[in-house]
Amino acid sequence: MARPSFREQVLRAREDAILSSVNRLLAEKGFDAMTVDEVAADVGIAKASLYKHFASKEELAAAAMVQVLDRALALLAELEADSQASPLERLRAATRWTMQVQLAGEMPALPAQNSALRSALSAHRVYMERLVALSETLGSWIVAAQKAGQLDPGLPPEVILYTLFARACDPVLGLLKASGNHSDERIVEMLLSTCFDGLSGSRVPAPARSARGRAEPR
Repeated sequence: MARPSFREQVLRAREDAILSSVNRLLAEKGFDAMTVDEVAADVGIAKASLYKHFASKEELAAAAMVQVLDRALALLAELEADSQASPLERLRAATRWTMQVQLAGEMPALPAQNSALRSALSAHRVYMERLVALSETLGSWIVAAQKAGQLDPGLPPEVILYTLFARACDPVLGLLKASGNHSDERIVEMLLSTCFDGLSGSRVPAPARSARGRAEPR
């Protein structure tokens, strides 16, 4: 494969910087409050230069969300390759990662049901392909975990899937972080416990595992 030219490398680095800024602003403010002017100013380029990379605010947001989905799919591929990990351990590791990304300020907020962004994303082929691939992989793990008795078989798999998706934009993470009473890792482990083990305290939490699916001490 031919090595990218210097100009191509510069353009790629600029696009990465733009998407990093968009992800942060989407996480902080949401799509409706974010402006293209803010993104350009944050990256340190002219607005006209930004439009050479992305034609609209919707395209900016879609590209940023595709980037996060690509990172998620790469993680899922790693977890899938770990033959020692159970379906539940893979789901916990994937959910842990989404919360860690949110706490790092790198998780775009999900669009509201009636937002212009949701309509744009529904028509964005690459975004939809990535989202379907992510959902299918997580869905297969959910079904396998239910068959193994690791998750409630009485719950429709899509309910569990949407519950896990919700952890990626859970406001409790930000509230606990703002309190200053807990480390990021402690926050993640507490919310993993409430998500997978419930609030009754009657279940023994599964061993914590790293983003690569390996067991970690608590």
